[in-house]
Amino acid sequence: MTSRQPQSEQQSITVIGAGLAGCEAAWQLAERGVFVRLYEMRPHQMTPAHKTGGFAELVCSNSLRAASVENAVGLVKEEMRCLDSLIMRAADATKVPAGAALAVDRTLFSQTIEQVLSQHPKIEIMREEVTQIPEGTVIVAAGPLVSDALSQEIVYLTGQTHLFFHDAIAPVVSSDSIDFSKAFFASRYDKGEPSEREGDYINCPMDREQYLDFYRAIVDAERYPLKNFETPKTFEGCMPIETMAERGVDTMRYGPLKPVGLTCPDGTEPYAVVQLRQDDAAATMYNLVGFQTRLRQGEQERVFRLIPGLEHAEFLRFGQMHRNTYLDSPKLLNSNLSLKTAPRIFFAGQITGVEGYVESAACGLAAAIYAAAQLQQKSIASFPQNTALGSLIRYITTPNAKFQPMNITFGIMPPLQERIKNKKEKNAQLARRALEGLKEWLNGSAVE
Repeated sequence: MTSRQPQSEQQSITVIGAGLAGCEAAWQLAERGVFVRLYEMRPHQMTPAHKTGGFAELVCSNSLRAASVENAVGLVKEEMRCLDSLIMRAADATKVPAGAALAVDRTLFSQTIEQVLSQHPKIEIMREEVTQIPEGTVIVAAGPLVSDALSQEIVYLTGQTHLFFHDAIAPVVSSDSIDFSKAFFASRYDKGEPSEREGDYINCPMDREQYLDFYRAIVDAERYPLKNFETPKTFEGCMPIETMAERGVDTMRYGPLKPVGLTCPDGTEPYAVVQLRQDDAAATMYNLVGFQTRLRQGEQERVFRLIPGLEHAEFLRFGQMHRNTYLDSPKLLNSNLSLKTAPRIFFAGQITGVEGYVESAACGLAAAIYAAAQLQQKSIASFPQNTALGSLIRYITTPNAKFQPMNITFGIMPPLQERIKNKKEKNAQLARRALEGLKEWLNGSAVE
């Protein structure tokens, strides 16, 4: 715990959780003159997925997904940059080659964020578990792996039973254990950062026979059993590779193993391709893209070493399955992310039902702006609905009988007045409209 104490108890906010949402919230609050107590229970109490006590630890992929604003998640990132996002500052400073995506060195990313927050004069770091919601204004950004004690407190506050779904983590292998007589560097359709090598991804091509052998092995592989409090419900955006295989022999070939946009060095077309993405700045670690899994560790070694080029792969981290928890936010939260039954309490991050690193951080950013305005008795307009951020917040706070966790998509944004058939042009128009709307909001319409 740091020695700094808030100078004004009336102008302080408690943030629970130093994940992506909590770190972004703490930064936004502090930059608005609010003193922050930021609680993080790790490393004293770990979760089933985290490996360190570091702030904003990326427990799954190291990718923040598409970089271009013509993709909805790329647009969210650009909107966050316009709002001086700490998460985006750190991501841009620690990025690693990833083609058309923004990926980071996860260790440097976490260290950068923790250093900034630890040195901020308006932030007090509290390394302890929160079991009860404290008095005053609070932002709960405890994440989908919220502790049992705090989970019970939230159930008490909301009067709702939590909903569960599963998330899965992809394995990481050592780059020097990959056989480059079979694997090769390339980015789909030659997209990627200019470099001495030919692409940002390591590609392991399969012919038809190799693919079918791999398919049969993964379908028959032994998995960790689900615990008695878990159900087999799986979020579509983070589906285990073995679940995908069970849906049909070619499902993986239309998903993460799709061969499109890639040609082998000998000029042949692969039947399927496993891609590996750089996981650290030194390029010593690579994660298997789309290979989230709950296979037993021994089975992961056996099955994944059937992939050409990975026959002798050294696994630095095995994939795993863990429980994710989220609220029925449309029933529980106001449009400013505060709890309907206790407006002094705000929720942010994946626990609200947003999915993905970027969406979680964006939710923390929005909750902080709203919470600061409430604390400082300022009237503030909602984020424009034509922005990606505004649409995301509206999705999780608008009554929806079939509410499910969701990544940002252009589909939840208001349509353009004119119909545009070309998808790329349409997305570019949506992005321009969003950024112009956010600029107007920042230039004065934020305060009513």
